[in-house]
Amino acid sequence: MPRVTPADRRDRILAAAREEFAERGFAAARLEDVAKRVGISRAALYLAFDSKEAMFRALVSEVITEMMPKLLPSDYGSLPAPALMRAFVKNAMKRIASPDMAFLPRLIVGEGRNFPELARFYHETAMICVLGAIERLIVHGIARGEFACPDPKIAARSVAGGIIFAALWRNVFEPVGAEPLDIDWMAENHVGMVLYGLCKELPA
Repeated sequence: MPRVTPADRRDRILAAAREEFAERGFAAARLEDVAKRVGISRAALYLAFDSKEAMFRALVSEVITEMMPKLLPSDYGSLPAPALMRAFVKNAMKRIASPDMAFLPRLIVGEGRNFPELARFYHETAMICVLGAIERLIVHGIARGEFACPDPKIAARSVAGGIIFAALWRNVFEPVGAEPLDIDWMAENHVGMVLYGLCKELPA
């Protein structure tokens, strides 16, 4: 195993924590097992993170920091809202349903009641960020005269609901024998229904 240097230790620890949480869940994950995956002592691990909770918070923050700029621009400018929505839904569904990401909503759904502080942190850090971006996109479409929507906040939750469903289906139900979900086709159908409900005139 290659030597772990201080420069890459934090990234290696987070990658190992992601694997540990994905395989064992939050409650069953152990710091010593994360340290073994990295090839460091538990004492060395504690220099970077003093608890599982700290690792989880860092993973969630890292996901939002890295993912959101790839899904939606920070400034929508004069970009057409239907095209932005189509790209967002397709890219978000693929990303959030991937194994290295889907463990987060799965973990919160399965263990959130036992770890309310983590559920609250996920809601305040991840969910509010994603829902806020979708809501701003809908408002952007209304301002451009492309969308009609009486309640962008509620509509944003409908958009996100299909994305979260795909992640849970792919990573909770498929492993126990459910029919495999075609993510590309699911995304195409979901965004089609979203745009049908929002657009004053359906895009060509």
